[in-house]
Amino acid sequence: MRVFVAGATGAIGRRLVPMLIQARHEVTGMTRSPDRASALESQGLRAVVCDVYDTDGVRQAMLVARPEVVIHELTDIPANVNPRRFAEQFRSTDRLRTEGTGNLLAAAQAAGARRFIAQSIFSAYQPTGGPIKREGDRLWSDPPEWAAPMRAVVEMEQLLGGAEHLDVLSLRYGYFYGPGTAYASDGSVAERVRKRAFPIGRGASGLWSLIHVDDAASATVAALDRGEPGAYNVVDDEPATAEAWLPVYADVIEAPKPLRVPGAVIRLGGGPYAAYMMYELRGASNEKAKRELGWSPTHPSWRQGFRKELG
Repeated sequence: MRVFVAGATGAIGRRLVPMLIQARHEVTGMTRSPDRASALESQGLRAVVCDVYDTDGVRQAMLVARPEVVIHELTDIPANVNPRRFAEQFRSTDRLRTEGTGNLLAAAQAAGARRFIAQSIFSAYQPTGGPIKREGDRLWSDPPEWAAPMRAVVEMEQLLGGAEHLDVLSLRYGYFYGPGTAYASDGSVAERVRKRAFPIGRGASGLWSLIHVDDAASATVAALDRGEPGAYNVVDDEPATAEAWLPVYADVIEAPKPLRVPGAVIRLGGGPYAAYMMYELRGASNEKAKRELGWSPTHPSWRQGFRKELG
């Protein structure tokens, strides 16, 4: 199968591309960096150097590649996310999710692709109602200004849903852990936890859905030819509060026990985004992805995944 991957050198792209090659797909990887293009070609795929905002360049790259499936994994998330600057730090990713998605969709349609798979996020569900969200639940279409990145996700999914002549799947990934991610043992989250700069809010009720980056990549491979168009939560089996997962994570990476502080301290120190994560975030169910993609995570829970992959 001919597969075009935009974002082939990102956190998930680096794990996805080898899986695609191993499965004997004909892969074209898009990157903005000539150096990264050389690294991609050394893996045995064709690389194109192109900026997603160059509409003519993207279109031409797609016409040459003639992909059957286009995979959109473009983000520009900073290595160290500051919760007080959440909206500011995600502006570049917001643009990739809106304007960038539109450009990729148009190019895929022009090239005659039949399927389009896009990276989305589970954390964009409306933080009301029950604790576990399924794909039919409402996304957060009217977030406050500090949560503007959620609005960009909604706009992206609206673009995806309105695409013609394409089967479009939106994969709502959980928070990645594993090699090359912020939650890796050498990542930015691990650094904060070691400095005791990631406290647990007392009475934490927000549910985090996590996923090993290789499990996210394997779900993406499964989506090449399985599943009806629509959204799929790609998360592990055990959504958990920070009270549950963070002490285990700290123990595995040999960090001090996280501090436990009042909710007011979370809001004061990390701002409204940190408070949302600690107290309002909803988890997600992976039942649909298991059922329709024929996929299940190798690491069903972060409990085993942390100890196997981060220790």
